[in-house]
Amino acid sequence: MPRFMMIVKASEDSEAGVMPTKEMIAEMGQYNERLAQAGAMLAGDGLHPTSKGARVRYSDGPPVVTEGPFGKAADQIAGFWIIETGSMDEALEWARRIPFREGEVEVRPLFEASDFPA
Repeated sequence: MPRFMMIVKASEDSEAGVMPTKEMIAEMGQYNERLAQAGAMLAGDGLHPTSKGARVRYSDGPPVVTEGPFGKAADQIAGFWIIETGSMDEALEWARRIPFREGEVEVRPLFEASDFPA
């Protein structure tokens, strides 16, 4: 079955380290439980703000490390799920059920070994 990453886009609040409310955490826990019970959830986590991260850039020389934060919040990732479903349509149906009140989630298929030449 195909796997998909549901990428949660960051917001000004998530990049500022604002934590979700207890209600939002409970709703997300229920959503995650439904994903798990359906056998669709493979992994999922939230990410600390980019101010706590670093990037490693590779060019012709030695790798260069840059400490965060990085650019506009809307260009960053705040969390993700890796799910396994029968199709993109099914993955999108799961994305529509995420109990967010605002924000954006990007759904993309993961490469499988069969996608690469032998």
